[in-house]
Amino acid sequence: MIGIIGFNFSKIEAERSPQVKGKISVKNNVQIKGIESSDLFLGKSKQAGVRFNFEYTSEYEPNAGKIVLTGDVLAVDEDAKVKEIVDGWKKSKKVETEIMAHVLNNILNKSNIMAIILSREIGLPAPVQLPKVQVKK
Repeated sequence: MIGIIGFNFSKIEAERSPQVKGKISVKNNVQIKGIESSDLFLGKSKQAGVRFNFEYTSEYEPNAGKIVLTGDVLAVDEDAKVKEIVDGWKKSKKVETEIMAHVLNNILNKSNIMAIILSREIGLPAPVQLPKVQVKK
């Protein structure tokens, strides 16, 4: 399994419309925008790495606001596996399902938390449903 060793946000945007009224729905999306090899040098040894560039968006409808987070995830694996991932992306914009699920889950874990913080700061509802206590009678 590919090992994720780094995560960075490179751009954070949050905006709210001044006329927020009525019922608001939230549409979340995460996209991989690019994949490239990114070798790492640990001392004198070189480790094959791959960088997944992403964009996470939370759109508040109707026209109430938007949160956009862009960044990258850095992962390491064997040279042959990294080459296979990068070549597969260049050729067909596809990556093995297991690898993509692992990377997307990592992105969602960090981006959802950041989006919740940003939504609170600009006065929008949380973009993901938070758990609630149910009282049984």
